[in-house]
Amino acid sequence: MITDEKYMFRCIELARKGAGLVAPNPMVGAVLVQDDRIIGEGWHPRYGEAHAEVGAIGQATLSGQTNSTSNTTLYVSLEPCAHFGKTPPCADLIIRTGIPKVVIGCRDPFEAVNGKGIEKLRAAGIEVVEGVLEAECRELNKRFFTFHEKKRPYVILKWAQTADGFMAAEAGSPRLLITNEYSNRQVHQWRSEEAGILVGTNTALMDDPELTNRLWAGPSPVRLVLDMDLSLPASLKLFNREQKTIVFNGEKEEEQPNLIYYRLEKNKSLISQLMDALYKLRIQSVLVEGGRHLLNSFIQEGAWDEARIITNTKMKTGKGLPAPELTNCQLISRETLLTDELLTWKNTGQIKTNDV
Repeated sequence: MITDEKYMFRCIELARKGAGLVAPNPMVGAVLVQDDRIIGEGWHPRYGEAHAEVGAIGQATLSGQTNSTSNTTLYVSLEPCAHFGKTPPCADLIIRTGIPKVVIGCRDPFEAVNGKGIEKLRAAGIEVVEGVLEAECRELNKRFFTFHEKKRPYVILKWAQTADGFMAAEAGSPRLLITNEYSNRQVHQWRSEEAGILVGTNTALMDDPELTNRLWAGPSPVRLVLDMDLSLPASLKLFNREQKTIVFNGEKEEEQPNLIYYRLEKNKSLISQLMDALYKLRIQSVLVEGGRHLLNSFIQEGAWDEARIITNTKMKTGKGLPAPELTNCQLISRETLLTDELLTWKNTGQIKTNDV
């Protein structure tokens, strides 16, 4: 492995520490190298806190290892920012520190950055190398890139099914518990990594889900429910005000503490409107945990990026509600948790893009 790639892999590894904590910012990792030795590491730990470059430079400074910056190289998985946001521009810090070379994984698509950080560094006489492990760095922040480049959230479909392809029992039968405790914990980890979690009216009414992250350390996503006629009772757990909840409906616009009513048009495509609304609400990613009807709506529109399907390989019911079927997809990962098999599929078809 060449040196640049070795250190960029470390940047990616560090960046992942911010999973679920930094949105709407991207995950970023940085390492400061001197004489082929890492003297400082950093990552963006939480939205509003110091960026990765600040951490790497600060660690090296505190340890007393930066007597001279003349032969140092800063590796960073995403282009350093050049604007004032929650924190000052990282490009200015790099220039002040006197680091002569910066190696970048990929450019930042955010309008306030998008090449401006690189331009500022080069204008200051700093050597900048771009595109080291670019594909891997883009994959790391696929939610961030999708949101800013395609003007829509990154959509992940999720459901559980029996070995013979049923996702729920017949109407009037007791609720079918398909997944085991390990898969349930995995699902809560997934929740902690996404900005929003979406269900439809039937799922909210029949299952009364809380949609919070209780089995994994990390934040809970914004709860999203599609209830066009506002028929859901206020007694549901979704309306307990303990977590921000947005109700997409066809009746009213209203905002209460931790409860927002967002109106959609009843005579237009709901999925298209949802994608537009989630973009306007700055929700970068959504985990769709709805029932068959809602999941099929996303599949039919081609409005999804990943599908995560948990199959209980030992359970067969012979009847019930059939699980959705995917088309135009490619298997990208497979995992086994006792009796459950977790398959992740990537949409290879034409994914809907909104013009916002």
